[in-house]
Amino acid sequence: WDLLGLEIDMNRKKDKGFETPLFLNVLTCYVMFIPHTTHQVVCINNINFQRKSVIGFVELTIFPTVVNLNRIKLNSKQCRIYRVRVNDLEAPFIYNDPTLEVCHHESKQRNLNYFSSAYTAAVSAVDPDAGHGELVIKVPSELWKQGDEMNVLKVYIEFSLDQPKGGLHFVVPDVEGSMAERGAHVFSFGYQNSTRFWFPCVDSYSELCTWKLEFTVDASMVAVSCGDLVETVYTHDMRKKTFHYVLPIPTAASNISLSVGPFEILVEPYMHEVTHFCLPQLLPLLKHSMSYLHEIFEFYEEILTCRYPYSCFKTVFVDEAYVQVSSYASMSIFSTNLLHSAMIIDQTPLTRQCLAQALAQQFFGCFISRMSWADEWVLKGISGYIYGLYLKKTFGVNQYRHWIKEELDKMVEYELKMGGVLLHPTFGGGKDKDNPTPHLHFSIKHPHTLSWKYYKMFQCKAHLVMRLIENRISMEFMLQVFNKLLSLASTASSQKYQSHMWSQMLVSTHSFLKSISNVSGKDIGPLIKQWVDQSAVVKFFGSFAFNRKRNVLELEIRQDYTSSGTQKYVGPIKVTVQELDGSFNHTLQIEENSLKHDIPCHSKSRRNKKKKIPLMNGEEVDMDLSAMDADSPLLWIRIDPDMSILRKVEFEQADFMWQYQLRYERDVVAQEESILALEKFPTPASRLALTDILEQDQCFYKVRQGACFCLAKIANSMMSTWTGPPAMKSLFTRMFCCKSCPNIVKTNTFISFQSYFLQKTMPVAMAQLRDIQNLCPKDVLNFILDLIKYNDNRKNKFSDNYYRAELIDALTNSLTPAISISNEVRTVDNLNGDVRLILEEITRSLNMEKLLPSYRNTITVSCLRAIRMLQKNGHIPSDPSLFKSYAEYGHFVDVRVAALEAVVDYTRGMHRTSPSEVSRTHPIPYVVHKILSMLGKNPPFTKAAESPLCNEALVDQLWKLMNSGTSHDWRLRCDAVNLYYTLFGLTRPSCLPLPELGLVLNLKEKKAVLNPTIKPEQGPDTTEMTVSSVSMSSGVAPPPQGLKRKLDSVVGPLGSSSPEPGQVLQEEDTSKKFKIRVRISSEDEIDMESPHDSQAFIHHHLNILERPSTPGQHPVKHPALIILLSDNLEPPAVDQAVLSLPVTPLPSSFGKESTSSSKHSGDHHHHHHHHEHKKKKKKKHKHKHKHKHESKDKERDSHAFSNSPASGRSARSPSMSD
Repeated sequence: WDLLGLEIDMNRKKDKGFETPLFLNVLTCYVMFIPHTTHQVVCINNINFQRKSVIGFVELTIFPTVVNLNRIKLNSKQCRIYRVRVNDLEAPFIYNDPTLEVCHHESKQRNLNYFSSAYTAAVSAVDPDAGHGELVIKVPSELWKQGDEMNVLKVYIEFSLDQPKGGLHFVVPDVEGSMAERGAHVFSFGYQNSTRFWFPCVDSYSELCTWKLEFTVDASMVAVSCGDLVETVYTHDMRKKTFHYVLPIPTAASNISLSVGPFEILVEPYMHEVTHFCLPQLLPLLKHSMSYLHEIFEFYEEILTCRYPYSCFKTVFVDEAYVQVSSYASMSIFSTNLLHSAMIIDQTPLTRQCLAQALAQQFFGCFISRMSWADEWVLKGISGYIYGLYLKKTFGVNQYRHWIKEELDKMVEYELKMGGVLLHPTFGGGKDKDNPTPHLHFSIKHPHTLSWKYYKMFQCKAHLVMRLIENRISMEFMLQVFNKLLSLASTASSQKYQSHMWSQMLVSTHSFLKSISNVSGKDIGPLIKQWVDQSAVVKFFGSFAFNRKRNVLELEIRQDYTSSGTQKYVGPIKVTVQELDGSFNHTLQIEENSLKHDIPCHSKSRRNKKKKIPLMNGEEVDMDLSAMDADSPLLWIRIDPDMSILRKVEFEQADFMWQYQLRYERDVVAQEESILALEKFPTPASRLALTDILEQDQCFYKVRQGACFCLAKIANSMMSTWTGPPAMKSLFTRMFCCKSCPNIVKTNTFISFQSYFLQKTMPVAMAQLRDIQNLCPKDVLNFILDLIKYNDNRKNKFSDNYYRAELIDALTNSLTPAISISNEVRTVDNLNGDVRLILEEITRSLNMEKLLPSYRNTITVSCLRAIRMLQKNGHIPSDPSLFKSYAEYGHFVDVRVAALEAVVDYTRGMHRTSPSEVSRTHPIPYVVHKILSMLGKNPPFTKAAESPLCNEALVDQLWKLMNSGTSHDWRLRCDAVNLYYTLFGLTRPSCLPLPELGLVLNLKEKKAVLNPTIKPEQGPDTTEMTVSSVSMSSGVAPPPQGLKRKLDSVVGPLGSSSPEPGQVLQEEDTSKKFKIRVRISSEDEIDMESPHDSQAFIHHHLNILERPSTPGQHPVKHPALIILLSDNLEPPAVDQAVLSLPVTPLPSSFGKESTSSSKHSGDHHHHHHHHEHKKKKKKKHKHKHKHKHESKDKERDSHAFSNSPASGRSARSPSMSD
């Protein structure tokens, strides 16, 4: 029931629009429902790169599924809505976005528990899956009766975007020339369903419709979007052209994207339906990077036994990308940094992997969408799983198993630290169900409230669980299930609109499990219950004893299921025992209380009998058995070798067993486990085993790289007993140096990639060696300097930039803390000789990079890290100015991130710079995301520690950042929440003074309560929320704030009722508006706010002062944290204006700018507004004297804590929040 049984009768008082009495007569109520959009037209007819603005309209064809449809709710953020028509009739509308500013009334508490609850409520209030939205359109009453015949409704909306902060990203290089010559381009971006940021739509993955997309751009530009390009039409003057795309396959709005720029175009030579787009002059790189894409297509089509679902595929490479890969229906947007030439070795596999991920998501994620957020794990799991199969086929089983181990280790580490990742959350049904993850500081109810790191781990766990399902039902059945899902979706997509048919294109957890059951006939219920319906991983501890009399292996497996992020495992576990007579698999049953398991041995211990030993893969090898226990036939033991449980295993066995496992076990996972274990056994035998591995060309290169670092650690532990040259030096000399002159390295030829990766890694590991004085041995340092000095790449067909960068990293690793002499001033002149050599080499490399930049500036990145390490070790004075200059906008993104990392580290070490002053200008969302992530990972202080940086100003800035400064980007808001949690925890930050009032009188409920700011709140009390927002959300707790406030004068799109220049707008005391008087008798008037006022207010909130300020108005100086993200994350403009004022008047530019900025809107807007003025004058008079008292009180209160974020008024919005 819409509005909880309250309905507004539009015909009652025509002169007041929406402001009419509420009727409680249930008979006149109308049914609210989620209408089905069957088709949508998006037409963008102007994209202005100078102003960074977009103008266009959308037309949605809506199929009513019930009679008497009276209201339509759509999603729209940032868009300025000019007019709405339903079937050619003007329709009134309300625009309210509760996520713009999450907490309005909570000005003192600064409590993260409260914020998380409020943010979840705000996101729920506009959640399209629940039938809500920011834009509420009133269907004209003339059309209500049509609902009986179920006629379709056409909803036409004109909108514009001005300097969007999210959804669309404009890249306009500051150089000479036309926009096309400058390489200016724009592309859509966002995390999860973010299409609402750039056009009004139903922004849900489960709402499918067909699409017609039209984009008018300059003749020199190309518009790339989803679907088939039907035609390109030039205007009469040939200065512009319109691209017409049609997408006949039902697709969710969230999977629609756009990219416009002066792209160069490459048609795939092997598959003409595939087209690639890149920025000017990158075509040669594009040709090489895309040369194997057709192989990925062939692989997926073969394993899924299903053709690629769309008629075309487009790849677009853009600068300043949000993520490396973004997949949309029939197109993917990639970072231009993935492109590379044939000379680059290291980037090649990474780019191929990104392409394979993008293509997997075309099948599962774009073509097949999800029923609800709780089913996201199925799509992420399937796309990740088939990507893994591609990895196995292209890069080999070793790489695949290494990747699985890497992903499992990452995920297990995160779960043990954070307390668990839940794949299939269910809500409702008691307190426990309403928050299934109480251990987290954020809600997992919506993708938009998740921490980014949690979401990455969620994707990781999803594909690992798919692999567990494959282990249970076999790969053959698994692929049959995928084929079945695709076949059903393919049949459904070709049907005309029938809602029940199109639902076959949506996957749910239930339908996926049902398919598995039907295809395989196996019950995987317990597996799903263990890994999908509950979070946490398993932690095993294993040890054994050999009973010689019984010839039995007594294995003990214990579990830790009490720590955070752990759960109890009951079920089968595989144990592999390598004996003298072969390798044997045993499946043990882990019961509730069983710890010990007896495993019979197949072979007797041998004394002096020479015989080849068979391995798991059938190979037979000679082994030197002198190291093993003479009484035992056991060579090594492995628990869960196939990683068929999401677990961490700590197993104890003798050092010789780990050495045998490293040398002779052919599984890379076993070898990596033994390398890790051997760090604890620094013996000559361990040294020999590791050296043997380094010399084995057949061994997987990543195992050999791991062995390098392990050998360095062992050498440092054996410092006093080590004999011979430093570890790895003689081996490197033998493999890579001239025979006649061992200190000169051979000319580079990176033909063997295995050798190349080893040659890169060995110097970095050698630099970790230390002598008795804990310094890097002199001959090792000279050896590394010689490698740099004699490096010769003239005859090599591959670039050596990554190799040179690793040599700089080796110099960094060789640094040790300086020996400080009291009162000595550090200068270059009194530097230690070795350190001076290192500094000279770094300076030379950095200067060379400016003349001849390397691919992706890898050497600059390494040099910046090296300089920071010199500072940290006290060799040169700590100074962040160099890093700040490299962090400026304009440098390559990797360089900026490396420089910012150094500044963050400096902030932590010196406690001088506030984390907010990390950098000045960052208009790139990715860079801001990296800053906040780095501050979270390496915080300047934590909630447990005292720090001079922990002060009220910082709390205030960070609170503003997450409360309103990041409303345009879900990911950034969650990053800010993470940082706040790391610095201050869940409750009120300790650095804030105690609130001044201990008792609060609640006049509304006629009772006195303890000040809620003194104790941590569990969440916003939904009953106290503004009644004004009740008209915004049906069936869901209203958002915890009162965005629907009004200005005294409406500023419409036309600016028809704007004040005269110089007139100051006075804002009313909004607290009066929260008390709405409702009486049943029809004579009584109800004091409700005008929707158009709130709409105008929000337009201002989004657009007005974010443009250059009017002459004579001084821009507000940002406090520190705003400096950090100043280009990206200004708080909404209205409040910036308010910041500089003692009380409520707003600057005159408020009205003026709106007028000037909206000149292009048509004459058809002002008719909504002309009847509002009489009412406003009355209200103004009514509240005038109260308003004066209020402002005096405010001024008096503000002196007590004038700069304090804990003061009674929020620094963001003095009058609004009070």
